[in-house]
Amino acid sequence: MDNLTHFNEQGRAKMVDVSAKPETVRTAIAQSSIEVNEMIYEHITENKIKKGDVLAVAQVAGIMAAKKTWEIIPMCHPISLKGIDISFEWKKKTKTWQLNIQALVKTIGNTGVEMEALTAVSAAALTVYDMCKAVDKSMIIGPTFLIEKTGGTTGKDYKRQSHD
Repeated sequence: MDNLTHFNEQGRAKMVDVSAKPETVRTAIAQSSIEVNEMIYEHITENKIKKGDVLAVAQVAGIMAAKKTWEIIPMCHPISLKGIDISFEWKKKTKTWQLNIQALVKTIGNTGVEMEALTAVSAAALTVYDMCKAVDKSMIIGPTFLIEKTGGTTGKDYKRQSHD
């Protein structure tokens, strides 16, 4: 358990103490996706979903979720986020459409924002599902993954090699 920092000497879960770490600029980019049928794609792009503008609501949901990550993931620290940007991109597949959702989260602090970025894209995808489930419930969410992380005192930035 030497490499597992979220356990104390008794093997019990703990929140890592980051108080001695210096503050640095930290960023994280995460992605998720939701696969939808042609009808849902048209309803979203033509703003015909009765609950409202799906992407606008999903964007706000993602931002709100990033800000609340510490409240739902037990060992996450409350972080003062400095910026959150959610973006969407449609990709045509053989018989369906895939909505790729990316979140860029930024802070100046002593712990990273990977969980906030992952939470943001997850909440955005779930919001799309929630708003469109009356049309069709066969949507598929995922995969969800970290694309990039920068900052910190170790100098160990992370960049995913491929995310297609």
